[in-house]
Amino acid sequence: MTPLRAGILSALLTLVADQASKLWLLKGFDLARKGVVKVTPFFDLVLAWNIGISFGWLQNDGQAAQFALMAVKVLAVIALAIWMARSQTRLATLALGLIIGGAIGNGIDRLAYGAVVDFALFHIEIGGNTYNWYIFNLADVAIVAGVAALLYDSFLGVPAAKAP
Repeated sequence: MTPLRAGILSALLTLVADQASKLWLLKGFDLARKGVVKVTPFFDLVLAWNIGISFGWLQNDGQAAQFALMAVKVLAVIALAIWMARSQTRLATLALGLIIGGAIGNGIDRLAYGAVVDFALFHIEIGGNTYNWYIFNLADVAIVAGVAALLYDSFLGVPAAKAP
């Protein structure tokens, strides 16, 4: 399989896994009705509608703001797809596929629901105080993993073969 095909496959698998998990949690499991579901002492399922971007930045549910976020997302996906098509290493291509699949998954949420569906919450209790991580979804995990893989490939990966 060529690196580009592997990158496209990683984008598709990411998108399908992200959307399937969200649909199941919303429709099958009915997370909205159940509220907070304790899975482990440090992990809960909880429904959060993110109308902004990462970590809740730029929270605005106005139509113009949502349109602007979607426009930026479309431009970013196009730029990442061009980068993926020109990528010289399999790892970078797979990483870009993860980022693209995650971005499209969150974009579908924004189109379908007007917000991104987040549901995973890690937390820890220390000295009677509870510390929460940001609520996230599988698309966010794929994006972070993709960025980490790109950083690894850029700084520690094997250099691509040079053309003669």
